[in-house]
Amino acid sequence: MNPASDMTVGLQHYLVVSILLFCLGLLGVIVRRNLLVMYMGLELMLNAANLALVAFSSFNHNLDGQIFVFFIITVAAAEVAVGLALIVALYRKRETAHVEDLTTMKL
Repeated sequence: MNPASDMTVGLQHYLVVSILLFCLGLLGVIVRRNLLVMYMGLELMLNAANLALVAFSSFNHNLDGQIFVFFIITVAAAEVAVGLALIVALYRKRETAHVEDLTTMKL
């Protein structure tokens, strides 16, 4: 018996990695209070969902999920630009990136 034949990567492996990435991102959003770290956690959760979509698409031999992920990544790039611009503007105005210090939206 060839030990390399048992080393195939299945759908379950991709989904486990996707779940772990999503949980890590969720933990970053819940536990951390810095806006940048929370934003990185949200992006990690988005990429975990993308990984699951690509895995399902690949194992079902259907390109719909991969095309959907392409559009999600395009929108996420624009979201990153706008989100980071807002965080930089808040930091310049308030000189802090902690959520506790940004409880009011008053400038």
